[in-house]
Amino acid sequence: MSKHSAGLLLYRYRDFVLQVFLVHPGGPFWAKRDTGCWSIPKGECNPGEDPLAAARREFAEETGIRISTARLITLTARTQLGGKTVQVFACEGDCNPERIRSNTFAIEWPPRSGRQQQFPEVDRAAWFDIETARQQIFKGQAGFVEELAQTLAAGR
Repeated sequence: MSKHSAGLLLYRYRDFVLQVFLVHPGGPFWAKRDTGCWSIPKGECNPGEDPLAAARREFAEETGIRISTARLITLTARTQLGGKTVQVFACEGDCNPERIRSNTFAIEWPPRSGRQQQFPEVDRAAWFDIETARQQIFKGQAGFVEELAQTLAAGR
């Protein structure tokens, strides 16, 4: 059975420039990586969970910010290389990336040390214009950013 994830792509306009809010994964594997590894705040849907509810829950878990907006743009669900289907909802909003508070996860670190360490699921967040977002986001998620830009440009 394939897994399903859902996320929220927050966007805003600054000086008439469209920007999207992305997060950087935490933990030692991602610590020194930047280009091509930012993400839309998202995560797995629980069995029977509404994708929009999951998207809002995951956004709050990864950023500490609760999003409750009436106007959402449902973007086309996409299947990632690993077979996971991702549903993303876009909404206009604003937040300060310096104020995010992420949940944490535990892994054995350093490897084979027998010690468990806690790391934030998200270690930082930022606003990116669309061109920069295309470079920074995971390749499999770039289509969401493209679709949002096209949808907003078309006035839909």
